Amino acid sequence: MSSLNDIIEYAKSHNGVVTADTITSMGLSRGFLTYLCEKGLLENVSRGVYIIPDVWEDEMFNFAVRFKKGVYSHETALFLLGLTDRTPVFYTMTFPKGYNLTKVKEEGFKCIQNKKEFYSDGIIQTCTPSGNQVNCYCMEKTLCDILRPRADIDVAIVTEAFKQYVKLKDRNIVLLSEYAKRYKVEDKVRSYLEVLL
Repeated sequence: MSSLNDIIEYAKSHNGVVTADTITSMGLSRGFLTYLCEKGLLENVSRGVYIIPDVWEDEMFNFAVRFKKGVYSHETALFLLGLTDRTPVFYTMTFPKGYNLTKVKEEGFKCIQNKKEFYSDGIIQTCTPSGNQVNCYCMEKTLCDILRPRADIDVAIVTEAFKQYVKLKDRNIVLLSEYAKRYKVEDKVRSYLEVLL
């Protein structure tokens, strides 16, 4: 019985969420999750994601668990990082080149694929509005990503993101410049910074 209590206590201390991977890492059987669902103590809201019934479902976290290789990027990253107040109409995730995007696209995602060396740049952990940790690109990489030609981001969103960024105390202009050079958007980044700084 203490294993069942451990799972519920874990969920309570993690915004009401527990994953099948977490249960396995705790050395417990995933069968406990099925049992807890049958008893109405947990709900299976997505493949491998369980919540306590009175908790709001965190869709962004659920997708991050389902699509482990996905990193929230572009407009979605801007939202998570507080560089825009516009809630994304659809989520954008970046995946390594060659990743099968069929299931992700079925969920209505905007999908980007990058070469491995670009895909792994600047991945950080940040919180969803519900307080759960997900992978996202850092501010500096995201700002460069939204300036790349194929990004097709509304100029008003880009301008607002740069305005918010320059107000931050923890901005890293050196890192932004490094990413701008790496992604060949130096002139665009410079034009925004010259106006705003």
